[in-house]
Amino acid sequence: MESNKYCKALELDKIIARAVEYVLCSEAKDRLWQQPATQNAEEERWALQQTDSMTTLLLKNGSPRFAPVSGVEGIVQRAAKGGILSMAELLCCAGVLRNFRTLNEWYHLTEHDMLPIDDLFYGMTPQPGLEKQITDSILSEEEMADTASDELYQVRRKIRQMESSIRDKLDGLIKNSQSSKYLQDAIVSIRNGRFVVPVKAEFRGEVGGVIHDVSSSGATLFVEPTAVVEANAKILQLRSQEAAEIERILEAFTNQIASQEQTILFGYNCMLDIDVLLAKAKLALAQNATMPLVTEEGWFCLNKARHPLIAADKVVPIDVELGKEYDTMVITGPNTGGKTVTLKTAGLLCAMAQHGLLIPAQAGSTVCTFSDYLVDIGDEQSIEQSLSTFSGHIRNIVGILEKASPSTLVLLDELGAGTDPAEGAALAVSIIERLRKAGARVMGTTHYAEMKVFALETAGVQNASCEFDLESLRPTYRLSVGVPGKSNAFLISEKLGLPMDVIKAANVHLSSDDKRLDSVLAQLEDLKIQLKARQDEIEQLKYDAEHQLESARKKRDALIQQGETELEAARLKARTMTQQVQDNAYALMDEMRKLQKDEKLAASQKAQRAREIARKETDLLFNKTDVVHTVVKEFTPLKSVKVGQEVLIVELDQIATVSSMPDRNGLVEVRAGILRTKVPLSKLAAPNKQKKDKPQTKKQAGRSATVQRSSSSRDSRMEINLLGMTVEEALMEADQFIDHAVLNHISPIYLIHGKGTGALRSAIQAHLRGHRNVKSFRLGRYGEGETGVTVVELK
Repeated sequence: MESNKYCKALELDKIIARAVEYVLCSEAKDRLWQQPATQNAEEERWALQQTDSMTTLLLKNGSPRFAPVSGVEGIVQRAAKGGILSMAELLCCAGVLRNFRTLNEWYHLTEHDMLPIDDLFYGMTPQPGLEKQITDSILSEEEMADTASDELYQVRRKIRQMESSIRDKLDGLIKNSQSSKYLQDAIVSIRNGRFVVPVKAEFRGEVGGVIHDVSSSGATLFVEPTAVVEANAKILQLRSQEAAEIERILEAFTNQIASQEQTILFGYNCMLDIDVLLAKAKLALAQNATMPLVTEEGWFCLNKARHPLIAADKVVPIDVELGKEYDTMVITGPNTGGKTVTLKTAGLLCAMAQHGLLIPAQAGSTVCTFSDYLVDIGDEQSIEQSLSTFSGHIRNIVGILEKASPSTLVLLDELGAGTDPAEGAALAVSIIERLRKAGARVMGTTHYAEMKVFALETAGVQNASCEFDLESLRPTYRLSVGVPGKSNAFLISEKLGLPMDVIKAANVHLSSDDKRLDSVLAQLEDLKIQLKARQDEIEQLKYDAEHQLESARKKRDALIQQGETELEAARLKARTMTQQVQDNAYALMDEMRKLQKDEKLAASQKAQRAREIARKETDLLFNKTDVVHTVVKEFTPLKSVKVGQEVLIVELDQIATVSSMPDRNGLVEVRAGILRTKVPLSKLAAPNKQKKDKPQTKKQAGRSATVQRSSSSRDSRMEINLLGMTVEEALMEADQFIDHAVLNHISPIYLIHGKGTGALRSAIQAHLRGHRNVKSFRLGRYGEGETGVTVVELK
């Protein structure tokens, strides 16, 4: 982070400190602290896109696991210069390679489009072979594994064998009754890398060997017995071979690291950048932050902006904008009302965005790039430098006036305070005018009424105020743009118990101009509240309308999609049926040719067989359609009618009496029983003679209906020929035929299975007993086919 003064004044340093807490590598922490602000809109936009992309990956893949490492750049460069790396340094390099691998695996956990951070992940080249060799060979910073090389394994095996032989000899010496009395303790220890036994000083001459150490009291001598001197020397020699082999292994690993210098260093820099971006992303998730838009036109608009250092349950979101319709905002209101927080929130969020940090504001907020933030916030009083509060502010403002430019944001708290009110107000107006001439964007807070009037009368300067609840005497911290704030000193004093006569006396001393201004401000505030309520209502209505429109669009799209799907299915079925009809036609022609060639059949039998084949194929074709095929009735429509004339309503097949002549639309009013309706003249016909017969008795009607249903009303749609089929084929055809009949409201139906052995009839009737659509069934009567036909009544 830069050492600019605004970083501390806006508390950006505290935000960076929170992000640093999420960083793992110490070098990445330094990188985040020292990261400068972006200098143009393109850089700022790219930095925000990188952070936003990392935030998206965090949400999709969870947090990656990688170990903190440091000092890798110096280690790799030393290896490249010919130095031999230690086991600790090689383990550090292996840790970096492991991070390369785990971060790449984490990046590819889910599929995604190209991201602005792709280059960082592709810049890390995993070396799984080298990583495994190092971690398998080096167990810790001071221990090399026996399996690091065959030579090392053999040397260490010999060392262990020699040590075991020496221990056996010394154990024999300790356990020997003659020699054990010369020993201080029955133990074997090591001095100067050699095995020794503790001998009492007074028996030095009784145990031959080399003295390697003496106890502090001088009572014990640590002697290497003569019997193991040669073995100990052999161990020292093997230890030297072991050290040489370890050095050779370290050198071999160092050479591999040196050969990958550029790859590792480039990947390491990418890893540090990823560590920084992960910290920014985690901070964004913790703050519920979003990526703002970035404009190059020098204005910002923050919607529902929240100060990130205020607790989430206490912070009040504000809407603040500057630089688009007005370049200066003057904020007024009571103390502790949130004026300073508003200044800091606006400046801090813009500065955060320039450091690549997502901001705690509503999506769709817009920021811009400032070359500097010129801030005068807080008490600048200095006892050491003999500066008053006013003097401290003026010194700051002098520097601000020198640096102000069109690309700077100026934040001034309590402008003109600390001196005579009249002079302070005049000075405040003059300072703002000078800053506006320099082209700077300005936000300032004040209590001066002159500043409120200045904002009201000056184009490009906007009033704003922090609202105050007079009932609870507490600030609401909400920013109200367009209305200057009131101090409400009299009302607050009254609430707090100040005598009314004192307040009335104070009101007398108030100038008429001040009274008029307070009255105007009160009216403006009331108007602002009404407009805000109306605006909220309009926004709600707009939201509801958009929601309903979106819902209607979705329904429309769903219906269109459904229609297209059904149309495609219908086309497919039509193509399939066309092919089947064509195939059936060829098969029918072949069957006809066979009948013509069959000399054993008479002509009448051939004709009957041909009719059966044709009817069967026609029924199969009808069964494969979902369309209800109705017979078109042929009739001769009446050209004219008379009142009282009996007519036949063709569509209803019902006799009716004409009640009135046709109207201008050709509609005739008729009465059929208790029903009166209007029917087009073209749909009326002369009644059949049978319709005019006398009505039958119920008994006769029943017998007549039975005969008609069983014989005269039977047609090809009501029967299916199952002759010649296997049981399985017949049951399948029967099921399809029953389903078709149910859909077309046809009942009864006739299943023609023939007499034969009765096996097909038995199988069909057994199947019908459990069928869900069958009401009853029976064998055919005389004239229906008798036992060769099963008559089925459907539900």
